[in-house]
Amino acid sequence: MDSLTAAFRSGQKPSFPAEAGTLEYAQSLDQQDKLGHLRKEFNIPTRTSLKKKALNGVSPGENDSEDEKSIYFVGNSLGAQPKAVRRALESQLETWASIGVNGHFSTLENSPLSSWQDLAESCAKKSVDLVGAAVPEEIIYMNTLTANLHLMMASFYKPTAERHKVIIEWKPFPSDWYAIQSQIRHHNLSPSTSLIEIQPTPDLYLTTESILATITEHAPSTALVLLPGIQYYTGQLLDIKTITAHAHSLGIPCVGWDLAHAAGNVPLCLHDWNVDFAVWCTYKYINAGPGSTAGLFLHQKHHSRNLDRLEGWYGADKSVRFLMEKEFKPGKGASGWQLSNPSAIDLASVSAALGVFESVGERYMERLRGKAVVLTGYLECLLEGLIRGGVGRKGEEQAFRIITPGNPLERGTQLSLMLREGILESVSKVLAEEGVVCDARKPDVIRVAPVPMYCRFEDVWKFVEIFKGALARA
Repeated sequence: MDSLTAAFRSGQKPSFPAEAGTLEYAQSLDQQDKLGHLRKEFNIPTRTSLKKKALNGVSPGENDSEDEKSIYFVGNSLGAQPKAVRRALESQLETWASIGVNGHFSTLENSPLSSWQDLAESCAKKSVDLVGAAVPEEIIYMNTLTANLHLMMASFYKPTAERHKVIIEWKPFPSDWYAIQSQIRHHNLSPSTSLIEIQPTPDLYLTTESILATITEHAPSTALVLLPGIQYYTGQLLDIKTITAHAHSLGIPCVGWDLAHAAGNVPLCLHDWNVDFAVWCTYKYINAGPGSTAGLFLHQKHHSRNLDRLEGWYGADKSVRFLMEKEFKPGKGASGWQLSNPSAIDLASVSAALGVFESVGERYMERLRGKAVVLTGYLECLLEGLIRGGVGRKGEEQAFRIITPGNPLERGTQLSLMLREGILESVSKVLAEEGVVCDARKPDVIRVAPVPMYCRFEDVWKFVEIFKGALARA
């Protein structure tokens, strides 16, 4: 497996052996997996629990057989539940019940968490490797992704008659689209003239050359470049370093990134790449739970600048926060953008989920990436076998095609499959019946994400067998 990892990391696509399509081969890769023990740290929905209609006090747990567990390939929408989250939440509830308001400043012995006032900063310290920060002060956990995006645009999007454009890509996640348009309108501008969309090739691929060319064309009139680290629909990983450097070289004042599908998925070096700001959610690859508190990165170079910001009580420095003074003294770095007292319950989930990453050891994102490239490459290998075999073909039209880049350096764990028109519903129904959980995007795309923390090579093999049967039926 180590040789496969090295090849994929270099952008090569080595040939899997002839027996790669067998269950035994998949199981042999699992036996070599040095991160396979992480699967035991998660509660994975079972085929039975997925059909649950009412609470009964029973959650998937230690006694579930591997055959009973679902094939959970939807970490790009909602990660599986770390068992540590339940323990963290229980500790918060006990703290609240036992010492009440004093939990803001005190930590009970044996608690896995810091005091509530320090919990956001504690999560930031755990995230330095996650996003490649230079210091924890470049990170803060607060609000949700879209709220944080609005806060960053309030500070960095300062349109003038000469510079007013925002450069985005052709199919941003809807929340980004809505936020950006509303910010443009907030400044009495029109998206029709101030919003520039980078168009993909007919294969839905965003070439780095086209991105750079669009930035160059509009640089004199651009106030902000705002792109996704990973394009949610196709799963394409953009060249954050090159794009950021190019925009800055042309005098564009700010380059921001939405890392919703990149944080916890691929290694990031935001400080070294000179990214101005980035925002991300924590319920996908970070596994902190639905709607959990989001993260924000603000480059250290901006910490001493007198930037405009929307101010709130919790953005005040802790030394003066409880003095209740009218003059705002911002906290250090990104923490100065906080608004309200953050939910200790939500941050407990984030802290516990980040703790699973820390348990991997130093440079944990590199280690997770090592498995991810092989796991995703194995999925691609088996899917390409279905295409070559003509599974589900109708006349000259194949049943599906992979729209995620084939270069391992241009994707994370997700492969997006564009199905032949009209078969999405049928295929999705079979997958659900067989205990496969993945993400359908109408009209024709299925997004499949084998997350390295809790997914196995055997899961990949089983998925492809079920998918093959679903295509044949469709």
